[in-house]
Amino acid sequence: MDPQMQMDHQIRVLVAKPGLDGHDRGAKVIARALRDAGMEVIYTGLRQTPEMIVTAALQEDVQVIGLSILSGAHNAIVPRVMDLLREKEMDDVLVVVGGIIPDDDAARLKNLGVAAVFQPGAPLEEIVRFVRNAACAAV
Repeated sequence: MDPQMQMDHQIRVLVAKPGLDGHDRGAKVIARALRDAGMEVIYTGLRQTPEMIVTAALQEDVQVIGLSILSGAHNAIVPRVMDLLREKEMDDVLVVVGGIIPDDDAARLKNLGVAAVFQPGAPLEEIVRFVRNAACAAV
């Protein structure tokens, strides 16, 4: 097996759709791109609470959580996820957020500890490369 593929198999990513947003096509596209890049992806489905997301991340022993938020609730949901990760002593889990996030809000989310914010139109290769590099650097 290719060494890059072996390394990527060790990367476990949880992709979640928090809040009431019912549109998950983007999350599924990202999940598939990460999977096709050799990562192990767990997709939690729609309408996840921050508590459900963090519990799943703990149970699945993931290195990365990807949150897809189109509803505009990122300023409420992401801080709660970050707080729960700290409470569970999961500070080593990278959090990336994708969706419709204004630049000012993206900066605030990064100040909370979010590793990256990807807005609509971000190339899949860029997202995959970021997750791979960030997860490997965190090991």
